[in-house]
Amino acid sequence: MQQQTRTTVSLSELDVYFGEDYIYFGDAVNPAETSDRQAESIWTLLSLVQGSSVLELGCGYGRITNRLAERGARVTGLDISPILLQKAEADAIGLGVNVEYILGDMRTLPWRGRFDAAFLWYTTFGYFDDADNEGVLREAASSLRKGGRLLIHHPNHFAYLRQKSPVYVVQRNDDLRIDIMSDDVLSDRRNLERIIVRDGCVRRTHLSFRQYGFSEYVRMLRSAGFETVDAFGDEGGEFTSDSLYLVVVAHK
Repeated sequence: MQQQTRTTVSLSELDVYFGEDYIYFGDAVNPAETSDRQAESIWTLLSLVQGSSVLELGCGYGRITNRLAERGARVTGLDISPILLQKAEADAIGLGVNVEYILGDMRTLPWRGRFDAAFLWYTTFGYFDDADNEGVLREAASSLRKGGRLLIHHPNHFAYLRQKSPVYVVQRNDDLRIDIMSDDVLSDRRNLERIIVRDGCVRRTHLSFRQYGFSEYVRMLRSAGFETVDAFGDEGGEFTSDSLYLVVVAHK
């Protein structure tokens, strides 16, 4: 029998995956110094200055968005999860920064020619099938002014395929988050089964994302209207087959 492959993630799966448990383990996965360093890399890679208008697609609970606002960017964050946006907004108020947070789907954006830069960070690209993923890039391009920049941060599938252990465990107090990873070689997707052990309860969620190589990004981004596409490694260094992440920066 031919193997059945998944080619997309449903909105209901995304809503469950990016829930309160995601926030709870957030600081254990990305402590403040890590988020500070990543925000600095994004600022540099996108050539931001004070007053730059920036859009984060899939902004989550605002750990990067709010940091860019602290540096003086005019930031808008879009996410499909009300729970994450509530946390992002509360943190922005606590920090005394003004960020526009929007509940929405990155496949349909309301802006045209508004932003100097946009980005998708921390494996936020690739949830959908190829047609919708490419639609996200076209929408991002349309939201940017001429000369605008788009940054995509994505796992390097060459490095991931070489990893020995497909299981990752995060602990906070007596609670555990266990991620079991697998690769579907027919669909070029990485599947993640997440087990949450918290407060004596066990919950399971699922996520899947398409793994694209740089040549595929070049094709898709040029088709979306970008003129140049560059590759970087982890947080802006040189990209090699050993880099854990591929960072793509495209100019419109």
